[in-house]
Amino acid sequence: MAASKRKAVAEEPNRRGDIVRAAGRLFAEKGYAATTIRDIAGAVAMQSGSPFYHFKTKHDMLRAVVLEGMAAIDAAVAQAAQTGKSPRATFEAMLRAHLDQLLGEEGRDFAATLLHESRHLDPAVQAEVVALKDRYEAMWQKALKDLKQAGLIADDSHVARLFLLGALNWTVQWYRPDGGKSVAQIARQLSSLLLKPVS
Repeated sequence: MAASKRKAVAEEPNRRGDIVRAAGRLFAEKGYAATTIRDIAGAVAMQSGSPFYHFKTKHDMLRAVVLEGMAAIDAAVAQAAQTGKSPRATFEAMLRAHLDQLLGEEGRDFAATLLHESRHLDPAVQAEVVALKDRYEAMWQKALKDLKQAGLIADDSHVARLFLLGALNWTVQWYRPDGGKSVAQIARQLSSLLLKPVS
């Protein structure tokens, strides 16, 4: 094995997560098209060819960022949805989990890439994204149905679900960590706006 290849192999173990996080940050900041493999490698202090030991192409990195980001949001909200609490408490926990993933330091870049750069994915990966999205939205549809049965909302239609998720996802456009409102406060305020008050 050539010396340069041995060096690249030696530096690459356990770096996949670093590469995905760096790619997510750069895709969010610069856009997918403007980000190069050299940019990503430089962000994790690797040689420019080393990321290819983990990913065949930049597109594969984008796929990883989007799908891993979606999986993280799905897992967090699924855990919140299975607390066995009242419909209101469950819904509020789901709001908080979604926003924590979307706006928190760990998930912010993944979310921005998902929302703004996933159009660059090829049709096969787009189909994966749609399947995950459908499963994710089904959790919210059930939460809305439970809220309506409990008399806490008037509308549990798919349009109501789209309005809700659209409002949640748009927070990435205006939320600032130093803006005076915490993620928990925003989640509570949104819940108060959407649900009938406790009598």
